[in-house]
Amino acid sequence: MVRPVLFVLGASALPLATRLKQSLDAEIHTPSCVSGGDIAFTKATVHLGQLFADGRTIIGICAAGILIRAIAPHLKDKHSEPPVVALSEDGSSAVPLLGGHHGANALARKLAELCGGHAAVTTASEVRFGMALDEPADGYVLANPEHMKPATAALLNGTELALKCGNPFPAHSTPMWTPGFSGITLTVTHQQAEGSASELVYHPKTLVMGLGCERNALPAELIALAEQVLDQAGLSAQSLAAIASIDVKADETAIHAVAVHFGVPARFFSAEELNRETPRLKNPSDIVAKEVGVPGVSEAAALACAGPKSELIVEKTRSLRATCAIALAPGPLLALPGAARGIVHVVGIGPGTPDWRAPAARAALEASTDWVGYGLYLDLVADVKHGQQEHRFPLGGEEDRVRHAIELAKQGRTVSLVCSGDAGIYAMAALVYEVIDLDPSRIAVNVIPGISAFQAAAAKAGAMIGHDFCCISLSDLLTPWEAIEKRLRAAAEGDFVISFYNPRSLKRRDQLERAFAILKEHRPDDTPVIIASNLGRPEEKVKIVRFADFNPDDVDMLTLVMVGSSQSKSFARGDGKTYAYTPRGYAKKRDAAE
Repeated sequence: MVRPVLFVLGASALPLATRLKQSLDAEIHTPSCVSGGDIAFTKATVHLGQLFADGRTIIGICAAGILIRAIAPHLKDKHSEPPVVALSEDGSSAVPLLGGHHGANALARKLAELCGGHAAVTTASEVRFGMALDEPADGYVLANPEHMKPATAALLNGTELALKCGNPFPAHSTPMWTPGFSGITLTVTHQQAEGSASELVYHPKTLVMGLGCERNALPAELIALAEQVLDQAGLSAQSLAAIASIDVKADETAIHAVAVHFGVPARFFSAEELNRETPRLKNPSDIVAKEVGVPGVSEAAALACAGPKSELIVEKTRSLRATCAIALAPGPLLALPGAARGIVHVVGIGPGTPDWRAPAARAALEASTDWVGYGLYLDLVADVKHGQQEHRFPLGGEEDRVRHAIELAKQGRTVSLVCSGDAGIYAMAALVYEVIDLDPSRIAVNVIPGISAFQAAAAKAGAMIGHDFCCISLSDLLTPWEAIEKRLRAAAEGDFVISFYNPRSLKRRDQLERAFAILKEHRPDDTPVIIASNLGRPEEKVKIVRFADFNPDDVDMLTLVMVGSSQSKSFARGDGKTYAYTPRGYAKKRDAAE
């Protein structure tokens, strides 16, 4: 679900980019001097190189030469390069420069259709045969790409082409194979086949492997069983479209391990859905029916996922703790029935600026079907939104947000629960696990850390957390003040640098003053105090004051306050700015060396 990039160099190309943005579900990248885009860059060649290295699809509304010169130093392997298309500003020409067989040719044609222009496709096989032999249609996999080059060379030199298959194949008007044919053959089969320079083998995604297993079965056992079943039946793993099982196994590690092993999705079905397949089962079991409510899991799941016109070609096969069966669909399975295992990504987005957002956070946000969070946090990640459904909540009601995200994941959806800062620091990660602990669920949870406010504040002001530190929330909405005060006194006596979260709100006005009263017994007047608000946002303000000069009225609910230890220091530099740091003790090493 990674969005393509519409790369714009000048304001004159912006109208076309804006017109294409929605149709392509793309984001617009512009120079910092051009407004109206989604992402701004400073140096075009550096930005293009990074986009290419990141595997982003690039549509450059500019001269082809600019794209070529910027990307040329990054070229390595044509089999992994992302699509790069040069599009003229008037939309008249779309030229796929790189990744022609990885989507660039198709993208150029789509751009030509949208703009009323021409797709300048130059790939020899597509020009000659109307199709890219090494980029078959969705639902097909080329089994022997190592033979593509000699086979294509022979075809371009006049060798005839024929099709040999028992499965449908989108090969235009290619003649069928006849015995004794000596040209290049395209063989389409779900059986194992090696292929050669004169035979290109394509495996259609027509097989579904159904699995059943005891709770906590070992992944190695299921993988070995799956490999054994395929080999004994002579079936190609590349024809697998999915792994399927009953929904109570949605959190079974071994089943997901098999799916990962073969690089296919896992789909799960309710007992009611699987019971509809009972008449087609070859080995129904009363014992299994009593245990899980279905007379056969592996056979029923394979058939349910492969569709009503499928057939069971491998009956239930057993290992010590698992069963496996395989169903064959009449054609490639492009839209799989059943439910995926839902997942909640608990995403820490940092203080606010995209520059401080982890790549893993961006990837999760882009891959999600749904975003759940406080409205302000969702606004902060709007730059990566491309069709996700938003579920906005007001400030507060954290458990409502968590339960809503979990319910969406139970439906098989991929959900990002968006948190500011770090998802595990005064955020939602702990609450997610608390809710699941109280109300068990089979969904997956993935916590993605982010830069927390105390890290951002310390970095902006110097290096205050260079030695031992702690974080204390002054909110007594969930924690009694007596407990907060106990921690305050311990941290003050322990001489920790202390970061205060939730220092004030509209209703809580005196906790910060009370905290400073406790610290006053343990901190010199010149101890540096950092007051940081709106970190990573345009309204950001960071200043350093002496402990004795601290004014609580400078603090609001968007502010973090960090008080140094008795060893922390501050000083002004030539640029007029004051910086604070906490020495770790290297002075002792220097003194000893002298």
